[in-house]
Amino acid sequence: MSELSHVDQDGRARMVDVSAKSDTTRIAVAAGELQTTAEVVALVRADDMPKADVLSTARIAGIAGAKKTSELIPLCHQLALSSVKVEFGFTEDSITIEASAKTKGPTGVEMEALTAVAVAGLTLHDMVKAVDPAATLNGVRLLTKEGGKHGHWERPAEREFVDIPALSDEPEPDTEDVAPEEISDFDQRSAVVLVASTGAACGTRVDTTGPVLAEWLGELGFSVRGPLIYADAEIDIGLADALRFGPSLVISTGGTGASPTDATPEATLAVLDRELPGVAEAIRQRGTAKFPLAALSRGVAGLAGRSVVVNLPGSPGGVKDGMAVLEPLLDHLLAQVAGGGNHDNK
Repeated sequence: MSELSHVDQDGRARMVDVSAKSDTTRIAVAAGELQTTAEVVALVRADDMPKADVLSTARIAGIAGAKKTSELIPLCHQLALSSVKVEFGFTEDSITIEASAKTKGPTGVEMEALTAVAVAGLTLHDMVKAVDPAATLNGVRLLTKEGGKHGHWERPAEREFVDIPALSDEPEPDTEDVAPEEISDFDQRSAVVLVASTGAACGTRVDTTGPVLAEWLGELGFSVRGPLIYADAEIDIGLADALRFGPSLVISTGGTGASPTDATPEATLAVLDRELPGVAEAIRQRGTAKFPLAALSRGVAGLAGRSVVVNLPGSPGGVKDGMAVLEPLLDHLLAQVAGGGNHDNK
């Protein structure tokens, strides 16, 4: 076992000297969930809690918590954080929390990401306690980290927190004596929505495309993560984040034009194993029929492992065109990628 870095040779707690370490870009992502009731989830989603604006308040609290980590955790270093993001999702009876922290410096930001999740979760508890005082903050854990001499680290699958009840009355599949690749096939309808928008990432504009996609995918029976919002210059990091758990589908919006900052197609091509050019072209043709400038979209589509990745333009109209093209294709496409589907010509 490795020695504990925060303990000196006499067994006393110490603050690690990081002055000899080089400055690198460091990113950490953490997650957790507030287990509550279906009633509370519905009230929060409808913004109808006695304490209004629950998610916005919890998001601000999480960001503030990350910035104060060194004051709360005695042996943490003070860091100049360049970015903190806090996002929420929903299951039938829980609110999921995911936070990412980024800096450029000599030490990591794991504790900042974890603190953001914990403080956001505690704030959620404070906001819902009038309706559900028994709500429980669960599973605060580190998911991934980047940077430093160890590079990329990802939480082992066997240690991932699992305590979310099934959302249907169907029995869960028996995974005993089943190969890992077969287990992954049980859920072929997991999706991530990714938004490339520097303005939305900085909080200077409101994204109107991601929520539309998330709602549409939910109506089609997908479990949806996101929208995840990343600045155009960091869309490659966003794609890595979106693909982290091997979802069946990733749909991005934005960053597909000819602007010098539009980098979504290049970042997507870097992760694709195979392209689906017909899908991207069908989306372009549908948009061009109504709006000639849609021909300028450089969006691509393809397969990253067993995940389908599709780029859509960042406009509401472009997203609607993409949904119209994708809806009749998705079931057959995902079945093919999973190893099924009908290939016979009739």
